[in-house]
Amino acid sequence: MSKDHLNTRAVFVIIVLTLIWGLNYSAIKYSNEGISPVFASTLRSIIASICGIIYCLRKGQRLFHTDILLFHGFMVGLFFALEFVCIYIGLLYTDAARSVVFVYLSPFVVAAGAHFLLKGDRLTLSKVFGLIFAFSGIVIVFQGKPQIAKPTMLIGDTLQIGAAFFWGATTLYIKKFMAERIHPINTFLYQLVFSVPILFIVSLILEPQWVSKINVPIALSLVYQSVIVAFASYFIWFKLIHEYSVSRLSAFTFFTPIFGVLFGIVFVNEELTTSLMVGLPLVCLGIFLVNYKRLNHEGSPERDSAFPRALTGKKT
Repeated sequence: MSKDHLNTRAVFVIIVLTLIWGLNYSAIKYSNEGISPVFASTLRSIIASICGIIYCLRKGQRLFHTDILLFHGFMVGLFFALEFVCIYIGLLYTDAARSVVFVYLSPFVVAAGAHFLLKGDRLTLSKVFGLIFAFSGIVIVFQGKPQIAKPTMLIGDTLQIGAAFFWGATTLYIKKFMAERIHPINTFLYQLVFSVPILFIVSLILEPQWVSKINVPIALSLVYQSVIVAFASYFIWFKLIHEYSVSRLSAFTFFTPIFGVLFGIVFVNEELTTSLMVGLPLVCLGIFLVNYKRLNHEGSPERDSAFPRALTGKKT
């Protein structure tokens, strides 16, 4: 039985996790300077997959299924791969600060999609207001570009929004076909393992040169994305969602775009535009409202209609 209230330890851990996820966008900017984006994403999945497989073998956990769940696992890997193709290529054209705001459109894609695709998952008044606030914030950020922005920034912004829709599609697919039928570590592994050949093929087609330069910051960036983010942080998140309410935990994900914007400004010298200052709080408020779970008159938690990214095993 999940604990409905978060203790101090859980709050501290989830804030640290959102800090790690927010920094990941700046880390990708670093790796893009020397490694082609889709190939870097391929390496990320390979390294994280190896870590996950080693963990499963040590714990005696099965790696793959032999029934329809294996097909569902492939579909999840496909959506996951397309999401990260959009994120990594998009960051060649747009700022990390803008990227993290656009990608966090995903919880609202899930909230809206769940209303029509999943039984019992309906939009509540708070979620509707969350969607309105978030959409308003996205529009404001999209229209307000930095002074040094190039016309190609529109390409990057659009790809990040595409990534948000693929992320949302992954979440809805898992909720509809895999939830409660598969161990979370298998969902996590399917995303990574099946994404590797897809990412590799895309890299072969689109990227004539995989590595242009390699140095310590680029290497450390890749290790951070693979081991710290894609494996360790997700593993800790899984432990949290087995112990605490997913809805309570997900309400804290609004910290991720905040940290993402701050790290983009500090580490990659991105501009803090007026649109970011206005749009970011609206997006964060929307995330909170979409994930907010009130208590009913009997004191039991109401069902949250948005199946959080937590159960997809990834945060970016």
